[in-house]
Amino acid sequence: MMSVLGMSPSALAANDFSGRDKLTAHSDEFRKRVVEVTDGVYAAIGYSASNVTLINGDGGSIIVDTSANPVDAKAIMDAFGDRLNHPVKAIIYTHNHPDHTGGATVFAGNEKPEIYSHKLLVTAKPDTGRGRRDGGDAFGILLPDEDFINAGTQLEYGRVTPHTREGFIPPTKTFDGDEEDLTIAGVQLKLIFTPGEADENISVWLPDRKVLIAGDVFLKTFPNIAPLRGLPTRPVEKWISSLNKLIALNPDFVVPGHMGTIQNAAEAKDALMASRDGIKFVYDRTMEGIAKGKTPDELVQEIKLPEKLAKHPYLQEFYGTVAWSVRGIYSQNAGWFDGNPTKIFPMTDKERAEKLVAMVGGREKILESAEAALEVEEFQWAAEQADYLLALDPNDSLATEVKVRALRALGERQMNATARNYYLTVANSLKDSQKRKAR
Repeated sequence: MMSVLGMSPSALAANDFSGRDKLTAHSDEFRKRVVEVTDGVYAAIGYSASNVTLINGDGGSIIVDTSANPVDAKAIMDAFGDRLNHPVKAIIYTHNHPDHTGGATVFAGNEKPEIYSHKLLVTAKPDTGRGRRDGGDAFGILLPDEDFINAGTQLEYGRVTPHTREGFIPPTKTFDGDEEDLTIAGVQLKLIFTPGEADENISVWLPDRKVLIAGDVFLKTFPNIAPLRGLPTRPVEKWISSLNKLIALNPDFVVPGHMGTIQNAAEAKDALMASRDGIKFVYDRTMEGIAKGKTPDELVQEIKLPEKLAKHPYLQEFYGTVAWSVRGIYSQNAGWFDGNPTKIFPMTDKERAEKLVAMVGGREKILESAEAALEVEEFQWAAEQADYLLALDPNDSLATEVKVRALRALGERQMNATARNYYLTVANSLKDSQKRKAR
């Protein structure tokens, strides 16, 4: 019986809480600091959900991305202090996500800078995700402090200060090609179209200083190709092509959209190539499996990163995972059907549960088995058995209790932040629902 992220229950037990410990250590990436990337370029990290980059020019400054909201933006302005030369001549959005665009009004002030982006940002579909089920939330916004560690690519996503469009300013200048060369405040810039996590992502290249500001196409985590919160699978082939563009630049310095900077050319090349190679490996192996008639479940078990990539610090599964990427790539390229005719018109969950529960001897037998699974730390199996009973009776308090315990155990052992947050928010939601029903 396989469990989270392709790990068997015995493997989970052997590793115990090592995943949680790694995720906790990962929070160091988000400590508040202003980094001098190189002369005249500064990155504010940890003050908001995303990084803000300051580029000093002649008689003014350029801001790349603007944080999640005006409150965070004001804190970053204060942190930059006299490093920021007024007026702000330009603001550049790398992409549309609200954690990058929500504080523009603060940086603009009364200085009326031009606002640059790719043309696709203007028509970008809101990054909303699916409706919540049982309180599930990949960002853990409502988790109590004792349950929350981080959100994978940021310390918090809307927990303390919300992501709103309150501080957004629409772009005043856009481009729709692959590149755009600009000179702003005497600074030579190249805006490079690099779709990946966002369809409209651009990376900002400073050729004279060899600084790459990548946006969210490159982060210190396995990329979030198929988000748990219910978004379309990201365009994998375009993402690979985007990373090839960035590798070809040979940057000395890299500022990603989240987490810490890279301060030397060798590390930059190694990290960018690892990110590209990790995505390409998963994509190629999934496509090979599709051609051979393999199912998504089979491919999730078979496709593992080679050891060198699996151990690379820029491919740890804090935000995206190999398993979810396999499923997303499969669906993106081969549709929902896995080739097994039994699944063309499957039974409903309730119909299947009725027959399974009857087959094993009734509800008490399932509960007994589920409790036994909890005792031997087969938490996934316990949760699945609880679901059989909840399909028959959503108000089954004992089955709900089993599921809460199983989900909390699964969540507490997670290295992936979005999985942890989702497990724990659902567990807490179910527990709170039980309390309300008992009143």
